Parts: sequence; C-alpha cells; structure tokens
Amino acid sequence: MRSSWSLRLPCRRLAALLVLVSVCGLWATSAPGADDVWRSAPACGARPLVFRTALVEDQNEQPAAAGKAAAEKLKQAMGDAPLRAVLVSECFEDAENKQALLAGVCSVLPREIVFGQATYGSFTQAGCGGFDTVCLLGIGGEGVGVAAALVRDLGVGKLTFEQHEAEIKQRLHAAGAKLASQLARVQDDRLAVLLADAHSPKNQYLVEGVQQVLGGQFPITGGSANKNAGQTFVVFQGRVLADSAVALMLSGDFRVTLAGRKAMDNDQVIATAREAAIQALAAAAGKPHAVLAFNCAGRRGKLKRPADELEAIQTVLGRELPLFGCYCAGEVGPVDASEKRPGVLSGGSGWHVMFTVIGR
Repeated sequence: MRSSWSLRLPCRRLAALLVLVSVCGLWATSAPGADDVWRSAPACGARPLVFRTALVEDQNEQPAAAGKAAAEKLKQAMGDAPLRAVLVSECFEDAENKQALLAGVCSVLPREIVFGQATYGSFTQAGCGGFDTVCLLGIGGEGVGVAAALVRDLGVGKLTFEQHEAEIKQRLHAAGAKLASQLARVQDDRLAVLLADAHSPKNQYLVEGVQQVLGGQFPITGGSANKNAGQTFVVFQGRVLADSAVALMLSGDFRVTLAGRKAMDNDQVIATAREAAIQALAAAAGKPHAVLAFNCAGRRGKLKRPADELEAIQTVLGRELPLFGCYCAGEVGPVDASEKRPGVLSGGSGWHVMFTVIGR
C-alpha cells in the first residue's frame, strides 16, 4: 500500500539532498531542537532488507550484562548490513534494572536507534523467553528506512475506562494524531509500529488518533507496554519513559500483510496463532523477510504450556524466518471479525495475536 503523501522539493534542493545521501550513506537526522522525532537514512530501492533477532535470558540478575550480550549477538547476526533501528522487548523488574539493561544494549549499539517497551516476555523463531529476558529485532539493510516519534504525558494511566472513558478518548485521540503527525513521511511508507503505555481497551482510542492522520487502511501494528505497577515503560532512543507512546514508520520497496485472531482458552490460543500465521504468510508478496508478532499476555496465561503456541507458529513459519514476538497488555492490528469496523484495517484490542509479514 502506498501512502498518498509525497515528498516535494525544488529540483536544486532535491539534487543537493541526493548528493548528500549518495549510495545510501549511513546518516540519521533529527529536527533541530526536537528530541522527540528521529529518522534514519532513507530506503534505497531494491537494496537488501536485513532483519535479525537476538534473545537472551538472564539467569544471574545482571540486566546490564544481558543487554550487552543481546546487543553483541544482534550485531554479529546483522553482519555488514547497516542497522537502521533496533526494537527492544524486555521483561526485567523495576526502572533501575530496565535502565541498566538499556545501558548494556547501548554500550554496543548506537543509543539513537534503540526503541521498544517493557513486555511480559518474548519469543523468536528460536524459542520462548520469560521473565528477565531481553529480545532485540535488528531492522537494517539499505532497502529500509525508519522514522520515529515520541509523545509524552498521555495522562491516562490513572483513569479507568468505566469512569473516565470520554476523557481517555479525547486524550488518546489527540496523542495519536500528534504522534502520527510528527513522523517524517515519504512516499514508500509501508508500516507503522505503535508502542504505548495505554493498555486495552484504551489502546483503541490511540489507534484511532493515529488513523486520523494515516488513514483507516494504512497498516498499523504494535502493542501496549506491561501494565503492572512500575513496569509501564516505553523506550525512545535508549531512554526509559513512562506515560508515553512511540511510533516507528518503516519505508521501502517491500510489502506487508497482516492478520489477527482472538482467543481466550488453551486450545483456541494455539489454533488461532496457527491460523493467523497462515493467513499473513499466504498473502505475503514475494519472499518473506521477517515476521512481527504482537501477542497478548492474557493468551499466554491461558496456555497449559507456553511453548505450545510458539510451536504452532513454527509449523507455519519454520525456525529460520526471523520472528520478533512479544507479549503485551493490548495489541494493535487486524482485530477479529466480532470487533472489526468497516473500512478500517487495524484496531486496538486485547486477547489477540497480531502477525505482520514483511516480504518482497
């Protein structure tokens, strides 16, 4: 899907810009004085797409060491491919441990490209990780560009849906629209990834705010940060932030296909994970390069054996295709039929697994 937005520059300025970024040089920019927006080098046509994952489970209560080990593992896996951005899913207790973890990650990888959130655990093509686990997704290669934006002070953490729904809706509509409007846009934008301290059912209103800018049919996926007290953090350029939301925009010469399913008991959690993976993969354009899976922590809690859901996914995706999965407090993507709104691709909900396949 192509965005209707296009970049228009006078010819001389465009020529100068092309010289500046010739052969897709490794540069990144932020608007002067704007700490809450960032973008990588632009995508370059059909140049390589490289997605890799790294999962480290810390057994010695040393989050900094775990972060460093995961970053080194990812850096090795990326090889010579330039890293555009790194997505973090981490499940360490308390802010100081999260900060130590990120310090470890950023001792190896550039801080300005590190984004993510606190989750209830992670999974990749290689296996599952629970508490005290960090998972990294490397987004790289000259065929992908990434823009990022941050919105602070959502102000809905202490509001209940039962008593304050109207205020939650107003605040998150405004926050979502602001977040999307801050993203640097280009014509080949393909996928928005939304990470927020706004758990289900609040996340639906944040998605609606983003869609006020991007449109109802633009592909959006993502998840809500861990909602437990003291864990509701997102990560923007290596910084731990509460009461905030982060959006990443991936651009390039590739296509994305999305599928979501809802379930609330052991057998259906397993079955729907397999069904959604089949749907997303079957619709993929060309060769699949990576899969994102934002899953519900509640679904995981219904499983007799947490690995069963991943094993069902692996029967579809295999164990080689890079898979970045995390357990959230609300998911963003195509909701199940009972919750779907006409003319809208993605919504915010709970009890879902949301798959996105990136292919070319």
